[in-house]
Amino acid sequence: MRFCPYVQRTLLVLAAKGIKFETININLRSKPEWFLKKAPFGLVPVLETSKGDIIYESLITSDYLDEVYPGKKLTPSDPLQKAKQKMLLEHFSKLYPLMYNALMATRKGQDASELKAEFITKIIEFEEILANKNTPYFGGELVSMIDYMM
Repeated sequence: MRFCPYVQRTLLVLAAKGIKFETININLRSKPEWFLKKAPFGLVPVLETSKGDIIYESLITSDYLDEVYPGKKLTPSDPLQKAKQKMLLEHFSKLYPLMYNALMATRKGQDASELKAEFITKIIEFEEILANKNTPYFGGELVSMIDYMM
């Protein structure tokens, strides 16, 4: 799915790590049978390794790539920092459905003002968290996994 934010996560990690890959876009409204055999939930992204192993779900594919491919590690090695980043990401993940629901309500001509207001409130909270960190990125001085996932 070319414009899926979850696919973009994995694409960002692939680019950050300099990993060569082939992209196959899937029409999520008309999924090919071969894709459904590889992806049991029918969701993207899905990675297929050169050995034919299948890895799916954006957070899992991204972690896999960071662990398997050499170079700069995108995830902190400190377990506490890693946990803090995952908790922040869990909070951030609530924004996608909120934004989607607001867009769909607007598209259907429904009042989406409450959804939009909630989205703006939550995005401002993340701006404040970043401002309080006093670093350019959520992960610190350099872009890291949390930044790519958000």
